[in-house]
Amino acid sequence: MSRKITKESVNAFLMRKTFSKGNMQVVEEYGTYRLKLHNNTIASIDELGVLSVSNAGWASNTTKERLNGIPGVRVHQKNWNWFLNGVEWDGSWKRISIV
Repeated sequence: MSRKITKESVNAFLMRKTFSKGNMQVVEEYGTYRLKLHNNTIASIDELGVLSVSNAGWASNTTKERLNGIPGVRVHQKNWNWFLNGVEWDGSWKRISIV
């Protein structure tokens, strides 16, 4: 179950609206919207609607929970390894889909 701040920030991100609350932000930079956790970009949607995600170098439960709030993104951990949509993932930028 995602937290209220996750729902609010992800909703703003998907609606391409700026947002700032607690440790979450959605900012627009040159037509690309960025979802930020503690000022680290963990997701972006560009002008073409391409969604990309990263853990920004922070393999934390909070990062995982925020990313899991994005439709089409499923991050889980097994034996200390992270998986993105069922594939082992090192947290680097990964293109997900066109939304």
